[in-house]
Amino acid sequence: MCSPQEFGMNAGGMRMVTRSRVLGPRARPRGGEKSHHPVKRQRKAQSLNVAYEASDGENGEGTEPVKAPSWEPQDWRQQLANIRTMRSGKDAPVDQLGVEHCYDPSAPPKVRRYQVLLSLMLSSQTKDQVTAGAMQRLRARGLTIESILQTDDNTLGTLIYPVGFWRTKVKYIKQTSAILQQRYDGDIPASVAELLTLPGVGPKMAHLAMTVAWGTVSGIAVDTHVHRIANRLKWTKKVTKSPEETRIALEEWLPRDLWSEINGLLVGFGQQTCLPVRPRCQVCLNQALCPAAQGL
Repeated sequence: MCSPQEFGMNAGGMRMVTRSRVLGPRARPRGGEKSHHPVKRQRKAQSLNVAYEASDGENGEGTEPVKAPSWEPQDWRQQLANIRTMRSGKDAPVDQLGVEHCYDPSAPPKVRRYQVLLSLMLSSQTKDQVTAGAMQRLRARGLTIESILQTDDNTLGTLIYPVGFWRTKVKYIKQTSAILQQRYDGDIPASVAELLTLPGVGPKMAHLAMTVAWGTVSGIAVDTHVHRIANRLKWTKKVTKSPEETRIALEEWLPRDLWSEINGLLVGFGQQTCLPVRPRCQVCLNQALCPAAQGL
């Protein structure tokens, strides 16, 4: 996207003109005596001496400032700072039982990455405490692709119950494990596109898998907490109807260096303060800045 300077405008709505093109009383006619101050070539704009000229009137009165090249929500930086303050204790369920804490750190790299993916598949529409319990039971039996493929469906269902939609997840886990063994030599894919081809793996899981398993920030992981809070704070231009819509909307303006932080930050905030039902607005530092709180 072009900057205001590339269009000859400064950030205050002022038109930029080079001094080399402004003829004052001392300017010499073209073709006349050479100037003591040769004009630098315009192709190197950064070297030009520039002056600012009001687009309407000498003093620039009545001019409108140039709009920022991309939209961003009002007060978002202060809102984010307040959420960081409220989350400074790192004592939400996600901080102790999230995907980063569910795999065996002493396992070989391929096994660790597989366990990360499996914990993400189990976590869909399931509380962190339940996911962590299921992962503990699986790891107690030796959690590898081979061990999962050798476990019958009934036993696997018993081990992961009561995660949400556990019967469907048994099927997806078996299918995905077979694909990983056959096509990826027992590892997990290293791209979002390939991860999304696996049964039972959605965008949130794929982006978190890239971050936790591969150490690559590929996008913002948006679950129901992030989706809800982003809409309450009006961090999207318009109301979004799904986590994937919210992800796209957030990535349009949120600085990329915040993408990896925002999931854990907002998930914990949603678990403790910005609850789905009866949010605790009275103790929230953003009460005066939150559009949703004003309507409660």
